[in-house]
Amino acid sequence: MNQVPVAHYRELVSRARAALKESFLKSGRPAPFLGKHATLVDGVLRSVWREANVSGQLTLVAVGGYARRTLFPHSDVDVLILVPDQDGSLREQVAALVAPLWDMGLEIGHSVRSIAECIAEAQRDITIQTTLLEARLVAGNRALFAQFTAGVARNLDPQRFLEAKLLEQQQRHNRFNDTASNLEPNVKEGLGGLRDLNTILWVSSAAGLGAKWQALAKHELLTSAEAKRISQHEAVLQNIRIRLHYQAGRREDRLLFDMQAPLAKQLALEDTPHRLGSERLMQRYFRTAREVTALNEVLLHNLRTRIDGITDAPPAPMNERFVVEHEYLRARDDLLFEQQPGAILECFALLQQHPQLKGLAASTLRAMWRATYLIDARFRRDTNHRNAFLGLFRHGTGLTHALRRMNRYGVLGRYLPAFGRVVGQMQHDLYHVYAVDEHILMVVRNLRRFAVPEMAHEYPLCSRLISEFDKPELLYLGGLFHDIAKGRGGDHSALGKVDAQRFCRAHGMPEEDTELVMWLVAQHLVMSSTAQKKDLADPKVIADFAALVQNERRLIALYLLTVADIRGTSPKVWNAWKGKLLEDLFWSTRRFLGGDTDPSGHRLQSRQKLALDKLRLYAVPDGAHQKFWDQLDTAYFLRHDAREVAWHTRILNYRVDTPVPVVKARISPVGEGIQVLIYTPDRKNLFAQICAFFERVQFSIIEARIYTTLHGYALDTFQVMNPAPNETNYRDLLHYIEHELTTQLERDAPLPPPVKGRISRRLKSFPVKPEVAIRPDERGNAYYLSVTAGDRPGLLSNIARVLVRYGIDLHNAKINTMGERAEDTFLVMGEALKDTRQVLRLESDLLQSLQS
Repeated sequence: MNQVPVAHYRELVSRARAALKESFLKSGRPAPFLGKHATLVDGVLRSVWREANVSGQLTLVAVGGYARRTLFPHSDVDVLILVPDQDGSLREQVAALVAPLWDMGLEIGHSVRSIAECIAEAQRDITIQTTLLEARLVAGNRALFAQFTAGVARNLDPQRFLEAKLLEQQQRHNRFNDTASNLEPNVKEGLGGLRDLNTILWVSSAAGLGAKWQALAKHELLTSAEAKRISQHEAVLQNIRIRLHYQAGRREDRLLFDMQAPLAKQLALEDTPHRLGSERLMQRYFRTAREVTALNEVLLHNLRTRIDGITDAPPAPMNERFVVEHEYLRARDDLLFEQQPGAILECFALLQQHPQLKGLAASTLRAMWRATYLIDARFRRDTNHRNAFLGLFRHGTGLTHALRRMNRYGVLGRYLPAFGRVVGQMQHDLYHVYAVDEHILMVVRNLRRFAVPEMAHEYPLCSRLISEFDKPELLYLGGLFHDIAKGRGGDHSALGKVDAQRFCRAHGMPEEDTELVMWLVAQHLVMSSTAQKKDLADPKVIADFAALVQNERRLIALYLLTVADIRGTSPKVWNAWKGKLLEDLFWSTRRFLGGDTDPSGHRLQSRQKLALDKLRLYAVPDGAHQKFWDQLDTAYFLRHDAREVAWHTRILNYRVDTPVPVVKARISPVGEGIQVLIYTPDRKNLFAQICAFFERVQFSIIEARIYTTLHGYALDTFQVMNPAPNETNYRDLLHYIEHELTTQLERDAPLPPPVKGRISRRLKSFPVKPEVAIRPDERGNAYYLSVTAGDRPGLLSNIARVLVRYGIDLHNAKINTMGERAEDTFLVMGEALKDTRQVLRLESDLLQSLQS
């Protein structure tokens, strides 16, 4: 082989790629760029091949995206070098050729095989078979390439290839169907990404139907208009992927947080008063991905029918419009939906009523997909159509599958235009990890799950309540509309209430049912806010909430919707402690509505009696509790349940006046996390010291009950979450907390420097503007301090340090972490809070601590 002038080619490649980049950023047209990039590499490889004087027995073959002439800026240039069988000397020439290509700036991914080796590998690996299917000659021995393509074709079984690609696609979808993929989707491999489009064309090519969208149109798998439409979706994804590569300066196929805002700006998607440009970008992406997913399903279904060619077993009649064919629902006439648009809704009703059906037949799916434009204002006004849509909710079983199918095929957004506006709409609130439409359907799914007897073990109370609830379809409609007005500006609860009212009245629902759905949508955030931010031991909190709810039916409905809503925001947001807070609020309000309006009366005595019964189980002598209980007031017994009172009493009854700190930890009775008791003479910086300890050991505090006894001792109970619960010996962990925290409190050393830890990439890219609010509580005796900020290490102890400086006493803390957003509420008292100027300075210092 001859020497190749590497420096010359490196300069050539660099200049040509810079020109391509400049041209693309001006035009924004991906197809010409990708083709020109592949042509550029073709030219370089052919020139190098000639100058190196490579043996005439070798063949250089393009594979992968390079073969398809879709070569992205930082993608590998995948090539196959064909060699005659068992010729070691020729393989040595290949090694000498590839190294200089890397030095020229070409990221070469190469394999060296004979034809026999290629065919053998293809039989074992569907990925290799796919790359060989789309191989393209670049340089070298044409006869060898012809033998190669003939051998690949002879050994290709279209039916087997189809099944393998479907399995591969399903595995890929499962791999990318997680929270991270919702927030930072992979444009190439993710659900509805470029790989889903590639799969269609690979299967089509294997079946001899062509590898271009217009080729599919010629074989009547698409119309020309549909081919144009799918090409447009492909261009959107390609455009984003090219820009991702340039933005990252490397091969990067994920829409990362820190790239979303710059890409939105490049695409002229500016921020608006109600929506970020990055949210508009993500909506464009998710809508494209949803459409690609639907197209992928429709076309692969059609291709499967064409390839399998199944003709045996006559179809079984379903009704005068539909038959069942090979476990799929098929319209008797492909023009059915054009002639009777209402049959679109009938499809979903039949699938819902017959869960054994696998879905819609290929021809029916395609016909329905084409007819969705007929779902217009006139369609929506038709009484029969309204009854059919409402019937999906009243049937109950299969509702989630029906709604998700309708959303996937674009039917739900056509029937409910308000829902169509939130399809693919991302929320960069650091709380929700799903697009609004996905979140809404997740909430409906959670409500339906409560009603499934097999799932009763997950949420026993929810399952029992919904089983006794008359007209559960009202709950499902509440779930459907609760966030439907997101992104419009203004209060989405109030706007959604109007949408719900219009829907219910248009669909002829009784006024009582309409009022319940409207009320649920308007108030769907209240129960969560009350449980997680207010003192549930305060009778006025319960009384005010009961006044809002008014009756038990509303209370049950709101409780069920609230649990389903929180569970549908993110897999990480829900925990057992939040579940307990909601349950406590539910039972307290239910008792209040039932006439028990005096929690400090006989209920207090009942709680004390139950605590004494539990103490006897631990062989605590009668009367041993009295010295400890003499130091407690009514507020303590209202704020702690009988189990906690018994636990505290058992530990402290014989050391009421102990001069040394007492720290005890146990697995939390709620079934998740750890409960820690701290008992010590009170001091001003105690809360800050405890927060600093838990932050140092990387535990999350989810609630702190701060109580001071009548004789000046701090009796604090913390609920904390272990960051790695599955990797811990809990017995050792409890001993560690008790020993280390006791030692720290005994030393009473100055507060250590604030913890400085890494904040998430998402929080860096979408920072939360800190907010601080101070207002009197329901009785005017204390104040609620509300803090909103991005969650990060050291946040809580920073707040505590500021409170210490102003002499603020902390009585309760609700630590509400929602994903990467902290919304904490503190019940505080202090002279500084009575001085307006001091309050302003306190708020200013708190904001500064949250921003630092």
